[in-house]
Amino acid sequence: MADLDLTDPRIFPVWSETTVRYADLDPNNHVNNGAIGAYFEDGRVRLRTQILDQSDGSTLAGFAIVKTTIEYRRALGFPATVRIGSTVARIGSSSYTLGQSVFLGEQCIATAEIVTVRINPDTGQPTALEPHVRCALERVAPLALDN
Repeated sequence: MADLDLTDPRIFPVWSETTVRYADLDPNNHVNNGAIGAYFEDGRVRLRTQILDQSDGSTLAGFAIVKTTIEYRRALGFPATVRIGSTVARIGSSSYTLGQSVFLGEQCIATAEIVTVRINPDTGQPTALEPHVRCALERVAPLALDN
């Protein structure tokens, strides 16, 4: 992901928005790291439903997160409304990597890299990304390289 500057909001083709809840705060009155993780989850779900959703829901099933890396860049408080940007940063044979960021206005609060693998629901083993899934991912992956 060296080619992507996750602090630059211009790189994200998919956006979601969420309101910081009072319950998201830690004892220091900062948004807790678990809440930040939930914001990233909201962004992942938005991206997947926006680009991969099938009417029968089949495309959303059969994926598993195998790695999550989050970098916390600034404290976030309450009240606030944040935007979550998501992009596909890399597409492999059975997996893809998302690049995501949480923004308060133009300030980047946190960045994340999430590796997701396609699994066969019957065997639980990794399986190749289907052509229609790969095509959908490529539409929101301007810098993704096949590996």
